[in-house]
Amino acid sequence: MIEAFSNIATAFGLSASAGLNAYLPLLVVAVVAKYTNLIKLNEPWDVMTSWWVIGTLVVLLIIEMTVDKFPAVDTVNDVIQTVGRPIAGAILFAASSGVVGDLHPVLAMIAGLILAGGIHTVKTVARPAVTATTAGTGNWLVSIIEDIIALIGAVLSILVPILIVLLVALALLLFLWWQGRRRRKAAV
Repeated sequence: MIEAFSNIATAFGLSASAGLNAYLPLLVVAVVAKYTNLIKLNEPWDVMTSWWVIGTLVVLLIIEMTVDKFPAVDTVNDVIQTVGRPIAGAILFAASSGVVGDLHPVLAMIAGLILAGGIHTVKTVARPAVTATTAGTGNWLVSIIEDIIALIGAVLSILVPILIVLLVALALLLFLWWQGRRRRKAAV
């Protein structure tokens, strides 16, 4: 029972990280699965440990991390990643630590799509506000912070899955509180 909950928590954390950066959590999972016993990828997800997949993820990560730092280009990247991040979230949810064996694969992929897609949507909506309020000079900093959060989230999801669930819940509560406060101010 605890292992199943841990697997689900890992899947949620990795999918949430994919909502910020599609390739960073995929690369973390691929490398961790290749070199440690912390994650065991069932078929067909074990293909992620292939050097071809790892190399491709490195190239895609470099591209995403580079283009996401520049105003206007980051908006184009977010449009492209409207497909990529939810798919990465779905793959991570389904592949994470034997979840496919515990949860129906279609349900796992839908959960990952929704979670990563939701976080991607929040990021995509917030980024133009950053560009507008900083005249584009804050984009690189926000992008670096997003990358760091995605990396920490992916690593913590593997090492301490329950902590990631609590952090995601806290982030969701803070977002809802902020939205309510914003709406109250707009109504005044």
